[in-house]
Amino acid sequence: MPVRLGPQPLNLLVSYLELLRLAAPEAIIVLVALAVLTIGLTSDRARNLSAVIAALGILLAIWTSFRLPPYANLFGGMLVISPLNSLFKIICLVLAFVTVPLAVSEKSLRNPGEFLAMLLLGTVGLLLLVGSEEFLMIFIGLELLGLSLYVMAAFDKTDVRSAEAGLKYFLFGSTASAFTLFGISLVYGMAGTTSLAPIAAKLATGPVQPLLAAGIVMTLIGFAFKIAAAPFHLWAPDAYQGAPVPSAAFIASGSKVAAFVVMGKIVLIGFGPVHGSANWHAMIAGWSPVLAALAALSILVGNFVALAQTNVRRLLAYSAVAHAGYSLLGLVAGGREGFSATLFYTTIYAITLVGAFAVVGLVKRETGGDDFQNFSGLAARSPLIAASMAVFMLSLAGLPPLAGFFGKFYLFSVAFRAGENHGLLWLVVLALFGSFVSLYYYLSVLKVIFVDKSAEKAPVSGLESTALPQSVAAILAAAVLVLGILPGPLVAVIANSVP
Repeated sequence: MPVRLGPQPLNLLVSYLELLRLAAPEAIIVLVALAVLTIGLTSDRARNLSAVIAALGILLAIWTSFRLPPYANLFGGMLVISPLNSLFKIICLVLAFVTVPLAVSEKSLRNPGEFLAMLLLGTVGLLLLVGSEEFLMIFIGLELLGLSLYVMAAFDKTDVRSAEAGLKYFLFGSTASAFTLFGISLVYGMAGTTSLAPIAAKLATGPVQPLLAAGIVMTLIGFAFKIAAAPFHLWAPDAYQGAPVPSAAFIASGSKVAAFVVMGKIVLIGFGPVHGSANWHAMIAGWSPVLAALAALSILVGNFVALAQTNVRRLLAYSAVAHAGYSLLGLVAGGREGFSATLFYTTIYAITLVGAFAVVGLVKRETGGDDFQNFSGLAARSPLIAASMAVFMLSLAGLPPLAGFFGKFYLFSVAFRAGENHGLLWLVVLALFGSFVSLYYYLSVLKVIFVDKSAEKAPVSGLESTALPQSVAAILAAAVLVLGILPGPLVAVIANSVP
């Protein structure tokens, strides 16, 4: 009987078209990145044009993300469309969008087209991370994001600290990637699959073998690096301080959000049957006590080392270590509510930090530095920027009525109710103590801005000529205030999207 080959090319074409439709946000960002790179290489005066094309491309990707179907699963979890994944694709795209004005206003970036292309390629890595539930694709997303961030951190060739930041970030990142890949290989060898749901089914069938336990721990170590949890945080201070301000903002916001989304899915879906317990009165071996130990160490190290900082960017780096510890509380608590609390807190933290870096970039452009003394008298020179920085610092400290207060309240209350007899009370008390300690160094920044007087009056033209990043800082400060007063809609959207 003759073999009929006619319909096969048509079916294959339909399959590729369906794949392109489901991966439309990623495809759009890749094409825009190539267009921006081409413009940057062919024109010396394409800074504004590259930024406009990048911003429009990101907006188009956001629009296509809204039009994705509610659910789809391709290639065994390599591309998963779900309310949670679509929501955080949009959040990652928004964070990339607000980073574009910071990049175009950074005059030290002599090749803005290439920088924006790296930003967009890093955004593709974020989208692959968020949109996958399969270890191999997660690792590919991690590497694409990591390589882009290494280049972005070392992009300022006029500053030796930028080269140092990129080198340290690359060395630590490649080591963490090795841990992650080796852990994934062990998990695959013992479970026979790299998809999260089948791994969970395999773990539920019997006791955990030592090699599988080692694979789980090594995988968690790799992600602990990405979220800058102690003791895997040593890259963060140099990367935050030495990298160009837009690079540091993107590293601190977008990569942190995507890492927590993926880490939550890995531990709660893939490794869910070996949760264990971090309760003070009944600890049980599993990933939960490992994350609880990382959270406790991060809170202590981040807050206490931040007390000794005199550079605002290094202070924000050690603050990020502490906030990684706070965010881990929701994962340790487990369940839909714990994951929702972590995602909400990470989202509002990312918004706050992009705004804080926008202010740091403005001050650095005006005064030539970002130490405490560079912020002296900022309230007299630019009341709007000073007020925005006050909103960001007080939100990071967790004071009402700002978003950081509700985020901490939501997160700590979920952890307090988790387990029997308030088993995570020890971790909640430690987090409250860390928040109390953090008040000192956040208020120290505000003291310099509002109380201290600068030695000599700095020119106001530096701030007034940067309307774009100034507007970004003001808009993000308003968003932090609104999310603190009316957090309900965002909480509901995140909670309803968590499976």
